[in-house]
Amino acid sequence: MPARLPSWAWVTGLTAGALAVVAVLAVQADQGPKPRPAAATSAPSASATADDPKPSASPKEKNPEAVPADSGTGRRVVYSLGLKRVWLVDASDAARRTFPVWPGTVDPKPGSYTIGTRTEATTGSDGVQVEHIMYFAAQAGVSIAFSNAVDGSSPPPAEPGAKTGGIRVAKEDGTALWAFGTAGTTVRVVE
Repeated sequence: MPARLPSWAWVTGLTAGALAVVAVLAVQADQGPKPRPAAATSAPSASATADDPKPSASPKEKNPEAVPADSGTGRRVVYSLGLKRVWLVDASDAARRTFPVWPGTVDPKPGSYTIGTRTEATTGSDGVQVEHIMYFAAQAGVSIAFSNAVDGSSPPPAEPGAKTGGIRVAKEDGTALWAFGTAGTTVRVVE
């Protein structure tokens, strides 16, 4: 009868194998595409078209990566109305990601909010299929939320007089925001 390996040997072998797989995947991920510097592109606008699929930073920004000084402290999502930009800020006050956005026609007032309801997917008020919807404010009877188009497109121009509260982000930024912005996460809106 062959000798039987003790269970600790199996666990050790499986753990070593899993660590090797994780190391290989980490190396592959590190060699993958890197985010483009946002300052090298043009500013998003409410009249963005499907030909302009990703929002981009304004060339007039001096340092679009710097978290606004008046945005509070601790882990939070920071949304600048004037820069049309979002920062994902960790507990040590370091920006982990920043990206431009396409705001709706109704802006939240500057202040602190909390992410409440999160919805995986729905149809936006513009008729576009959206995902990663995270509601955090209401203004003038309009719910305000971050989301991204499922197909990655920018929102069409709003109809005259339309009240929309969706703050649209690029698809990859929507995925990152969804992972970061769990229910209860602080959203700090600044000018």
